[in-house]
Amino acid sequence: VDLWGLFANLEELNQVSLSFVTDFFKIIKDHVTASESSLDFISVLTKYFQGNLCQIHQIYCLHYTSAIFYLENLRQREDFGIYLKWCEQNEQCKRLHLPELLVAPLHRLTRYPLLLNNIWKRSTDAAQKATILSIKEKVEKSLRDLEGKVKWLDNFQKFRQLQEVIIWPPLWDRDKRFFLPECLKHILRENMSENILSSSNRQLLHEGRLTLAESTRILDVYLFLFNDFLLITKTKRNKKKYGGSDVGLIPVCPSFSPELQSLVKDGGSCTVLDQPIPLDRLTLKNIDPFHVTGMFNAFCIFCKAAFYVQCIHRAPGLCTTCTRPLTSLLPQHRMVPKGGLPPESSHESHLPPESWE
Repeated sequence: VDLWGLFANLEELNQVSLSFVTDFFKIIKDHVTASESSLDFISVLTKYFQGNLCQIHQIYCLHYTSAIFYLENLRQREDFGIYLKWCEQNEQCKRLHLPELLVAPLHRLTRYPLLLNNIWKRSTDAAQKATILSIKEKVEKSLRDLEGKVKWLDNFQKFRQLQEVIIWPPLWDRDKRFFLPECLKHILRENMSENILSSSNRQLLHEGRLTLAESTRILDVYLFLFNDFLLITKTKRNKKKYGGSDVGLIPVCPSFSPELQSLVKDGGSCTVLDQPIPLDRLTLKNIDPFHVTGMFNAFCIFCKAAFYVQCIHRAPGLCTTCTRPLTSLLPQHRMVPKGGLPPESSHESHLPPESWE
């Protein structure tokens, strides 16, 4: 077991926290013993909060997500599970499980501003109040910075695993109607689509299983809804080995849904069925159950750009039927179907070439 991977700098954090609490209560004890002395916490607060107390907490908090990730991996081992259960029965654990003990330092860090605020309220000296307020603002700023770092790190780990799970097939395999000369395939052999998931600004909002009804078949698909596009994939459980290790020991991101976690543990994958659909070009409409049989909560997805893509695909056919050069047609005619453009169009267009002007 990797102690750093599970506990990080927890021992150092405990020592610093214990020293802070000891010095803090020593001031209170001295005040009770000698009633004429005043409560002066400035020296202790300055020593620790302007020292390395917050920094040590940040190191631990930034490692917390990875520690939980690693713990879930270790739980798959029978020997570790037995040992962990025996340790949690110790009286010092107070019936708390290891995940609850690991998260305790995070809760302690968030309570420091409350402690400083209470001391500030009860302080009577103006100079002390100003110093305490300054320390409190620095701690709050440290918490805000830490929150941003934790979110970024959690999102990075999530997308790193998504890059391993989501498979982008080559363009010529995704659509059999897509023609690419052999001399150009080596240029596109390296799939650049995988870099779509490497953006640091992209967020995964929802993911889950749905049923996709096509014209000739019904597919069970798995959708990934990001903050800027929708990705439709098909799952496959292939019991793939990761680095020769047991698939049951594959670490899984805890923020994934249980179904996706099960898929990753089984060594499965999600193969992309179609190009990502940008959300700014997507329209969703619910379908009345009266018009659908055997399906619940049915809806239809329209991509507004699909109609114009069909126009581009039909352009070569247009050129062969034109009796004069296309350059002379462009200033006079718009490439639209008779009757005007429909407000919305799905991926499939059924307009024959003869209906174009």
